[in-house]
This record gives sequence, C-alpha cells and structure tokens, in this order.
Amino acid sequence: MIETDIIIIGAGPVGLFTVFEAGLLKLRCHLIDVLPQPGGQLTEIYPKKPIYDIPGFPEILAGDLIDNLMKQIEPFKPGFTLGEKAERITQTDDGMFLVTTDSGLEHKAPNIAIAGGLGVFEPRKPPISNISDFEKKGIDYMIKDPEKYRGKKVVIAGGGDSALDWTLFLKDIASSVTLVHRSGEFRGHLDSVQKVMDAQTDGGLRLLTHTEIKELKGNEWLESVGAVTKGNDVTQWIDTDYYLPLFGLSPKLGPIADWNLEIEKNAIKVNTTDYSTNIPGIYAIGDINTYEGKLKLILCGFHEATLMVQSAFKRIYPNKNLVLKYTTVNGVNGF
Repeated sequence: MIETDIIIIGAGPVGLFTVFEAGLLKLRCHLIDVLPQPGGQLTEIYPKKPIYDIPGFPEILAGDLIDNLMKQIEPFKPGFTLGEKAERITQTDDGMFLVTTDSGLEHKAPNIAIAGGLGVFEPRKPPISNISDFEKKGIDYMIKDPEKYRGKKVVIAGGGDSALDWTLFLKDIASSVTLVHRSGEFRGHLDSVQKVMDAQTDGGLRLLTHTEIKELKGNEWLESVGAVTKGNDVTQWIDTDYYLPLFGLSPKLGPIADWNLEIEKNAIKVNTTDYSTNIPGIYAIGDINTYEGKLKLILCGFHEATLMVQSAFKRIYPNKNLVLKYTTVNGVNGF
C-alpha cells in the first residue's frame, strides 16, 4: 500500500502543479494516471502544439510545458502510479481514503485531488459515410507530430482554438493549408481569429466559411475532400494529402461517475472557496470540475490547485497556523 498526504488522480498539467503547491506546504503527493507517462492530454494528444496563454511564456509547446512542470516538482519527489486506472474510492473508519487501481494497488491518504481532465476522451467525428475507410490513411483527428505534414496539402475543419492554432502553425510547414468552417464566426481566441484572417489576406492559407466537408475520395489513401457551401448545392473538390477534422474530443467520466460525487453536465460540482466536492476531503480541480463562471483553461486550474492545497493542509493539521510564504523570499528549498 502507498501512503501519502494527497492522492492526485490525473497527472496532467494541473495535477503536476498541485505537487509544487503542496510541496511548498511540506505535503507529500502521489499521482495516479491511466496513461503510461505524465502530461495528460498535452503529452498524449498534442505535445507539439503551441500554447499561448501560460503567464511568462508568449508561446510554449505543450510537451515543453510538461517538461518544465516535471523539473519544477522534482525537489518534492512525488510518487507516480502510471498506466493504471483509479477504479474505486472507499473511506476508512479513521476518515482516510483508499484509492484502488484496476491492478488492485491501494493508495491511502487523508485528501484526494481529482485532476483528471474530463476522463476518457474520444474524437468527435464528422458524419461522413466512408470516413472510417481513411482513418490513418489521410485522416487524423488529433496532431501529435506536425512534421508528418511538412510539404503536404492539408485541409483542416473546425472553428475552435485547436483548429485555429494548428492552422496558424501548419501554414509554415505544409505546402498548402485550407481551413473549412461551417459558420462565419469562430469560437477561438479573438487574437487567433485575427491572425487567421491576416494570413488569408497575405496568401498564407485559404479560408472557406459557411462550408462543410461532405464527401471523401481516394484509393489506398485520401486524395480529395468534397466541400459544400451553404446556399450552394455544388460540391467543390479540394485535392489534399490530409484531412484534419479538429472538432474536439468527447469526454466520458468513466469510474468517476460511480464515486458518489455530485455531477452536473458531465463534470464535478465544487465549492469555489477551496474546490471541495460534496465529500469532505475530496477535491476536483481543472477541467473535471464545474462552477458558476468556470473557464476551462490550464492557468485557471493552476489557481484552483493553489487554493485546494491550503484546504488540504488544514484537514491534516487543523490546529496549525498556516502562514503564506512567498517563494521570492524563501525559495523552494526554504519551505
């Protein structure tokens, strides 16, 4: 059995930063993640995707952010159970929690922080009849290594941050990039939208709005996609090597749904004072939680982790006076 102060379910960026904040309070952490390496979606799905809203980094690749977080928490020596799913949570008579993974390994702690993103993700696939014929043969639902698109013709579909960010990134790598969006309005950051508009004007990419990809053609590999613009029944065929429908991922809570937590809209309801759930001692931080005004941003998850560990400390040491200390004064080793 593994014993610690905080069991963190999910080793993505928010889970990793929790280790740092807990370490400043001399609290030990152990992380559990179903993936075989730390980093969550950032490592598994888009390690080479640039991120623009991390304070102090005008731009940083997702994989590099995880590398930096791992260096940041190294002094606090967290434990990891990787490649295993947190299956069950039970509470002992003394108020401690037992988290058992699918291998039967038990973890014991007075606090649990659920930082599991939104559980298990599956790509949202467009309703094209023969789309499965070209999966891994010209169709990718996520981008792990952008180098595979170097010098290739690429068509991207979507209107969110992922579609916009990858369009801007790949326009300098691919031989041509066409962004297709079924609406005239985008859901991504306004700055990214403006950059896409400017790149279109400058001739760096082609933008088709009010348009959807309806058909696919090819033999052994995808060769072209059929685009239909609203108000026009004529199919416009676009030659391409790759079609990337970046419509996001569909989350499934998995075992979390069976832990007697209060769930709303596929997320865990929390108290914003300390991001506690309806079960004292269990917290939910990052994309897995929901509350009024919730923003699903990594930096918001960092804030939630910071407040959560303060509450976890008080649960372990109810009679100890917790005084906030600044790392600028004490340094990491001073805590």
